[in-house]
Amino acid sequence: MNKFFEKLGKFSVHYRWLIVIIWVLGSFATIKFLPSISSVVKTNNQAFLPANSPSITASKLAQPLQNSNDSITILVGANTQNKMTSQDLASFSTLAKDIKKVPTVLSTRISGISSDNHAIQAEIISSTSAFDTAHITNVVNEIRSVMKSTAMPQGFQVHLAGQTATAVDSASQNGTQSSNTQNFSVLIIIVILALVFRAFLAPLITLLPALVVVLVAGPIVAEASKAGFGVSFITQLLLIVLVLGAGTDYGLFLVFRIREELKRGRDSKEAVTVALSKVGESITFSAATVIAALLSLVTAQFGLYRGLGYPLAIGVGLMLIAGLTLLPALLAIFGRAVFWPSNIKPGNYKIGTWGRIASSTVAKPVITLSIGIIFFGALAVVSAGNSPSGFSSATTSPKGTDSYYGNQILQKYFPTSNFNPTQIIYKFKQPVWDNLANLDHLENAVATSPQFTKLSGPFDTLGTRLTPAELSKLHAQLGNPKLLPTVPSGAILASGITKADYQAYRSEFQYISAGGHTVLFSTGLTAGSPSTTAALNAVPGIRSQVTQLGTRYGAIQSGVAGQAPASYDISAASNSDLFRIVPIVVVIIGLLLAIVLRSAVAPLYLVVSVVLSYLAALGLDVLIFIDIRGDKGLSFILPFLLFIFLLALGEDYNILVMTRIREEAHNMTLKEAVKIAISATGSTVTSAGLVLAGTFTVLGFSSGGNSQVQEIGFGLALGILMDTFLVRTLIVPATVVLLGKYNWWPSKLVQTQESLHSQERELPVEV
Repeated sequence: MNKFFEKLGKFSVHYRWLIVIIWVLGSFATIKFLPSISSVVKTNNQAFLPANSPSITASKLAQPLQNSNDSITILVGANTQNKMTSQDLASFSTLAKDIKKVPTVLSTRISGISSDNHAIQAEIISSTSAFDTAHITNVVNEIRSVMKSTAMPQGFQVHLAGQTATAVDSASQNGTQSSNTQNFSVLIIIVILALVFRAFLAPLITLLPALVVVLVAGPIVAEASKAGFGVSFITQLLLIVLVLGAGTDYGLFLVFRIREELKRGRDSKEAVTVALSKVGESITFSAATVIAALLSLVTAQFGLYRGLGYPLAIGVGLMLIAGLTLLPALLAIFGRAVFWPSNIKPGNYKIGTWGRIASSTVAKPVITLSIGIIFFGALAVVSAGNSPSGFSSATTSPKGTDSYYGNQILQKYFPTSNFNPTQIIYKFKQPVWDNLANLDHLENAVATSPQFTKLSGPFDTLGTRLTPAELSKLHAQLGNPKLLPTVPSGAILASGITKADYQAYRSEFQYISAGGHTVLFSTGLTAGSPSTTAALNAVPGIRSQVTQLGTRYGAIQSGVAGQAPASYDISAASNSDLFRIVPIVVVIIGLLLAIVLRSAVAPLYLVVSVVLSYLAALGLDVLIFIDIRGDKGLSFILPFLLFIFLLALGEDYNILVMTRIREEAHNMTLKEAVKIAISATGSTVTSAGLVLAGTFTVLGFSSGGNSQVQEIGFGLALGILMDTFLVRTLIVPATVVLLGKYNWWPSKLVQTQESLHSQERELPVEV
């Protein structure tokens, strides 16, 4: 294997200028001709659910009322000081008609006027799915462009409201967050590297390949997503953080070894070749463990996890190629100038701080390991206090946005049409128009169920209550409610139908399908906001109650749609994936470690060390975010990401440390090998850990107040720091010393160590 990387090193040095040119041209072409990753990002977690999830099935059941592939945006207008005038209504109607000219908008229909006559709302239906972030953003922006170009009477304001507009405004804020994450990550990496190298060029050259990969990985992932995997906002952020962090790690592995070879008297080009021959295998297997762990996610049921696998694996794969070609080429071009103004002189190897720490570990391995196990074990116990949360997508618009003001109007003047309702859907064999009394009994049963509050249905629209007889009469007189004009004619009013009853009946199209077979009830939950964990936990009882009522009143199908049911399905899929994928990742990484270390024993305790580190890190997050900060629970995705990243990236450092111990163990006793290896790699591991933790910390700080992203960023940073400074440099070396030659079973290194120990015992003792 080393011969291969030696040849690769010679190739990268010899063709250094050609390699740089190829990367520059390839990067330009990728950015120029491929789509941006932001154009394919999905912001709604429900978009990642399996098609057979109960909440998705319920949404499809409601298709006669609202096509599940169509998006609904709410247009609201309000005169907050006075009642609306005829001019207000005329201007709003004109705006609604103009919006219908926007491409993909199928219809704009005024769905109701508030009972106090201060506000009006319209329903805009587009054939563009709300899950298609890039295109629905264009649709919403075009609608807003029409709104800006249409003059409104003084005192009358119009805004967009509802989940679609909220998601678009949240996605816009996410784009800013993504840019901030990238910029601040670069800044903190440069600062850390400058402190580590005390040189001008070394930080920039070490980071440059990672920057190039960040620029090209996004478009490549966007193009690859056409194969069918989804890309979430979390994926977009993690792609930046992971590539910058892992890429800098691989750069540190190589640059530190080059500096070591320069101190041994080699010239700069030879130092690059030798260094790559020594650490190329470590870099490759480090990337391979991450890629393998990520690709295991493609077996997930939950599309959010599946959408992490391919994009992040692509990013790390590109980073590996850049780390083995572009970085050596750049280092060969700049030579010793990389480390200026530091003066690297050939000389004897000196044991540094980490070497002295390793000496203490080697001298007292039992004490070191015992303290470590007690400390990590205690934190692991605390991890049991976690209660997953954050399954829902954004439901609150960023302050100051158009949808923020629109939702305020909607909630103030149309409280029964909350933009985030839970929907109960029933399908009947016979049209309900033929038996409205039965439907009235069903609505009353739903309204009096302890799980529901603020019910809006066929007999209670826009705050107006209709009896079965009144609704039947209105249906006989007015026909299809979807075809009625906004303002009733004189003839209709002369027939005895009031304006309130007319507007209430016009809204029936939202609750009863044209054929009368499908009925929808819009309701709030007694458990609280649909975004809360309490509402999520109430879903099984809600579904059971809805099914029972449907059976009692003759429905042939029933379902519950909305945020809480979707969150429950996300939780179920997430938990199922976590318990199924974790063993797969453990086995894959264990096999890779066995290959690179030529050992069947070392992978066992290395994987166990990372699992213990994972549980301890999770416990620390519980302690900080739940017990101290008071959060309801950790974001449901954090334990999953924490495990994947700590296992995969933690093994990066394991591979670097253990391969160096193995390298030294061919020529010296294991205790001496551990001292030399930890002394040589300690700075590399801690610097790499600081860089990776720093990038995740930036993710937390640049979250724009998003508590879920904060938990993910800070939680991963804490786990990586603990893993770097305690597990990799103390617990693992102590375990290696205690196991002795058996670390390398069944390789020939066992015999080599036996021989070296025999020679040590045979040496004469100085008197």
